[in-house]
Amino acid sequence: MFKTEAEKILSLEYLEKGYVIRAASDLDALDWIRNQFDRIIRELLNNVSDVSTENLLNNIHSYVPVSQLNDFRLSVIREINAIDKFREMYYRVAMDYLDALVGNELAMQLRINLSIQLPGDDSSLLPVHADVWSGDSPYEVVLWIPLVNCYKSKAMYILPPKSSDELNQEFSKKANASSEGLYQSIKGQVEFLEVRYGEVLIFDQSLPHGNRLNDEEETRWSMNCRFKGVFTPYGDKKIGEFFEPITLRAASHRGMSFKLPELK
Repeated sequence: MFKTEAEKILSLEYLEKGYVIRAASDLDALDWIRNQFDRIIRELLNNVSDVSTENLLNNIHSYVPVSQLNDFRLSVIREINAIDKFREMYYRVAMDYLDALVGNELAMQLRINLSIQLPGDDSSLLPVHADVWSGDSPYEVVLWIPLVNCYKSKAMYILPPKSSDELNQEFSKKANASSEGLYQSIKGQVEFLEVRYGEVLIFDQSLPHGNRLNDEEETRWSMNCRFKGVFTPYGDKKIGEFFEPITLRAASHRGMSFKLPELK
């Protein structure tokens, strides 16, 4: 296959582990994104003018109680998705890796998602799941970008491909178990990922993943967004409804509009 050595290494790691973690392709774009969050948060909250961005994010639980967290999170999501350049900058943060792993004609999710997990907050738990179980295409990847250092229980976990294959073979026996019961059956095999600010995580959303109670002293902030090849099969989430083409090439534009001449 006609790949550079770096692309071969990246692809092999993704296939073996189900994910890759790399330094941001464009750190300036990532810093721009975090600055947008900093501005929005300060507009929503009072008495945080003299708090640094890093401390504000890591300690947002000192300013936003659990009872107000969901409304606060939804407000931030609305604000970031209303910024014209936000999705473009998000793509640029991991552009080189997405192009190598997924392709250079991409469809991108229309809205960026945001997770905020306060220490000890059980209202923000994401039970073990694979996105394909609820209708997503297996051709999608998730680009997961933290705004703070994420580690141990402050991060997400994923079930590696080999263990996931084993689970799939036994799934009929475990399908009726609760989400917690399913997690307990695989907890010795899942891998908690460490992703620091300045790094990106791209993972296979067909692999079971989720998070647990954040037992660390800091709040987790992470964004996620799905990408796929424009011309790969779609699941329940269709182009135009959930995805939008972002990097169509000239030949594809021509091909999509081409019509054979009519013979009379």
